[in-house]
Amino acid sequence: MKKIEAIIKPFKLDEVKEALSEININGMTVTEVKGYGRQKGHTELYRGAEYNIDFLPKIKIEIVITDDKLKPVLEIIKNTANTGKIGDGKIFIYNVEKAVRIRTNEEDEKAV
Repeated sequence: MKKIEAIIKPFKLDEVKEALSEININGMTVTEVKGYGRQKGHTELYRGAEYNIDFLPKIKIEIVITDDKLKPVLEIIKNTANTGKIGDGKIFIYNVEKAVRIRTNEEDEKAV
């Protein structure tokens, strides 16, 4: 099993979710996060004072899937979240040793 963490722009979340649901990937955890990278933030004016906004809002999607679904899920996230501009995000992939569904005690692929 694999865990995918994808950091994407917030306005791309619904598109990614819909594209994943088309291949029956319906479970995910979504967290609002802030990030700093090549975008370098931006400057905003507030009550006449200038402020540097270094950390920009992002969305982190976490999905645990079976190994055979890794390639299609990656392709969907890459293609759907891509705007072609700096700050589109990153995808990280981890090995998952074990998964347990608390309600039923199902384990591994049955729990995913």
